[in-house]
Amino acid sequence: MGITRVLSAALLAVGLAAGPAVADSSPSPSASSDSDAPTQAGTSFRTATEIDQGQQATASGSSGDYLYWSFPADAGQRPDVKATVKLPDSHAGQTWQLDVYDGLRRRQACQYGAQTRTAAQGAASVELACVMRTVRAWSEPWADDPLPGTYYIRLTVVDLTSADLGQPVSAEVRVDSKDIGGSAAVDGSLAEPLVPGIAVKSESDDSSSSSDSSSSTKSAVLSSIEPDGGWSSGWWSDRWVWTGIGGVLAALAGIGGYALTRGSGRPRGV
Repeated sequence: MGITRVLSAALLAVGLAAGPAVADSSPSPSASSDSDAPTQAGTSFRTATEIDQGQQATASGSSGDYLYWSFPADAGQRPDVKATVKLPDSHAGQTWQLDVYDGLRRRQACQYGAQTRTAAQGAASVELACVMRTVRAWSEPWADDPLPGTYYIRLTVVDLTSADLGQPVSAEVRVDSKDIGGSAAVDGSLAEPLVPGIAVKSESDDSSSSSDSSSSTKSAVLSSIEPDGGWSSGWWSDRWVWTGIGGVLAALAGIGGYALTRGSGRPRGV
């Protein structure tokens, strides 16, 4: 018993002594995804900074500049774009505007949200928001419905005095989306999402061209972002589940109605 107690005490002392060392040597918690978020914005559609949904991108610029970002949106999603512009200490009244364009560079309407707001004189910041319509898997060519692909954010000031032109500003942009599900599902899907360069990339993958031509086609691919899990095919949604459940309930209702109305059989004497 004495030897056992001595060994237990020794092991306990070694464990206490090694505890701080193990804790000190343990890896620090991983940084959040915002640490990898972009810290600059593009100045045109072609140079738009790519961001993922859920990231908070930041950028610095001057009042009067056009700031561009791009993000992917898939069928069934309803993107929610938010932007905050931090203004200089002293300034006159300014009106800022947040615009969203699709892969065809068509300006998309907002369901709700303050897309254009005026900052009063001396205000520290101004907040903008745009909740888009639900992205559809397919649409008529003449329609202006949002379709799967790349979307562009443009942030700029539309009303500015000449004295405030060129003053330093900083912006924060974040895109989140809500999955609407089968209620927004449609029959049909696009052959390819509206991503810049996707057609050129598809042609280069299908054809067996030389290395020189393939390198030239790769340079035409302008966007590499896509939703988590890749682009959906567009044919499957939870609407199929509800359709199946509705069919089963309809069949049960038919059987029950027949059982109630068929009676007990032929009447006597017939």
